[in-house]
Amino acid sequence: MLKTFQTHIINNLLFLTESKLLIAISGGLDSVVLTHLCHTLKLNITLAHCNFNLRDAESDTDETFVLELAETLDLEVFTQRFETETYAKINKLSIQMAARELRYNWFEELSSQLEFDFILTGHHADDNLETFLINLTRGTGLEGLKGIPEVNETIVRPLLPFSREDIEYYANENDLKWREDSSNASTKYLRNKLRHEVIPNLKETNPQLLQNFKQTLNNLNDTASIVEESVDAVLKRAIKKIDNRKIVYTIEAFKKLNNPKAYLYEVFKDYGFIEWNDILALLDAQSGKQLFSKTHRLLKDRDCLILTEIASDETKMPILITSEDHKTIIENGHLLVEKVETVSELSSNEIYIDKELLKFPLIVRNWVEGDYFYPLGMQGKKKLSKYFKDEKLSLIDKEKVQLLCSKNDIVWVIGKRADNRFKVSNKTKNLLKITLQE
Repeated sequence: MLKTFQTHIINNLLFLTESKLLIAISGGLDSVVLTHLCHTLKLNITLAHCNFNLRDAESDTDETFVLELAETLDLEVFTQRFETETYAKINKLSIQMAARELRYNWFEELSSQLEFDFILTGHHADDNLETFLINLTRGTGLEGLKGIPEVNETIVRPLLPFSREDIEYYANENDLKWREDSSNASTKYLRNKLRHEVIPNLKETNPQLLQNFKQTLNNLNDTASIVEESVDAVLKRAIKKIDNRKIVYTIEAFKKLNNPKAYLYEVFKDYGFIEWNDILALLDAQSGKQLFSKTHRLLKDRDCLILTEIASDETKMPILITSEDHKTIIENGHLLVEKVETVSELSSNEIYIDKELLKFPLIVRNWVEGDYFYPLGMQGKKKLSKYFKDEKLSLIDKEKVQLLCSKNDIVWVIGKRADNRFKVSNKTKNLLKITLQE
C-alpha cells in the first residue's frame, strides 16, 4: 500500500510534497495509518487531536495514545478539549454535528494561526460509500451523490482511493497500534448501521462493490459537469443584475425551460432553500410574495426574482457621524464628508449642504414607516413610502435605503434625494460635500 499511496500522491496530489500539513488524528485506524504513511514519505506533517469528552476515560486514553504516538515519531502535536454536549445543546445540534463543527473550526483556526497549507483527514473509500448511502436514504439531488471530494479547498483526503480492508491490512503488516472507538460498534447511528449491517451484505453479494462504486461516482461527477454547464448557460440569460447586495433574475428565462423546477433547484440550493414547489410557484405568484431560507430571501418583484442575504441586526443599528469624522462605513458603502468652497456638478451619490443648519452628531439609520422629508426642488413634504412608490423601488430596494439625519430631520435619502431644508443658499458660509462611495 505504501508504494500505491506514494504513486497516488505523485500523480494526483503532488502539491502535498511541498506543503505544510496538519493531520486530523483521532487515534483510530484510518488517521494512524495516514500519519505513518505521510511520515514514511517524509511529508511535512503536524498532528491535531480533538478530545470531545464524550466517552469519559476512553476519550482521555485516546488523547494519551496520540501524544505518545507523536513522541515516538518525533512529530509536533496539538490537542484540544471540547465540552461537546454543552455546545450541542446551546447551538441546537446533534452530538455528531456539534463535534464536526467544533473540530473543523479548530482546524481552520490552527491553520490560520500557524500557516498550515492543508488539513489532511483519514476518509477512505468505505466512508465515501457510507456517505453516499446516507444521502440517498435521506433524499438528495445530484450534488449529494457525487461523493466526498478528495480536495475541498484546504481539506485533503489522500486515503480516499483505498478501502478499509487495504488500510487494516497495511496496519497489521507493519505492526501498527491504534485505538478502537467503542461508539463505532453501536448501530443506533445510521452510519454505523450501514457500516456493520448493510455494506457487508452488499460486499458479499458483489465483491467488486467498491470498484464499481468508484466508477459510478466518476459517471455521476461527469454528469454533474454537464449539469453545471447547462445551469451556467441558463444563468447567463436569467441574471439581469448582480451587485454586492442582491441578484436579480428574469422570471421569463426560467419559464421558458422544459423543467424549470430542476433548474431552480440547481440555482438556489446553495442558499439554503428546500421548498422547491413553493419556489416554482413563486414564478406565477403576485408581486411582493417572498420566501425565506435561514440565510436568504427570494422575492417576486413584477417580472423578476430578487435574491438577497438576510441582514443581521447589527447592520440595522444607527450609526453616528461626528463633526470630526471624514469617512464612515455604512451598510451601502462609505460616506465621505469634506469641506469645500464651491458646488460642482451634482450626482445622485453626492450632496452639498449648509453645515450651519446641521446638528451633530449626524445619524445614519434605516427608514421606517411614517418617515417624511422635503424633497430638494419641490414644495412641501412627502412621505418616504410615497416617494419610493413613485420611484418604483422594489421591496428589497426599499429595505436597503438608509437615511442621513440631523436629529429627527432627514438630510439625505442616501444615494437618491437630498432634503430641501439643508440646501445651500447665498447665505451659506460653511459648505459641506457628502459623497456615497459604494
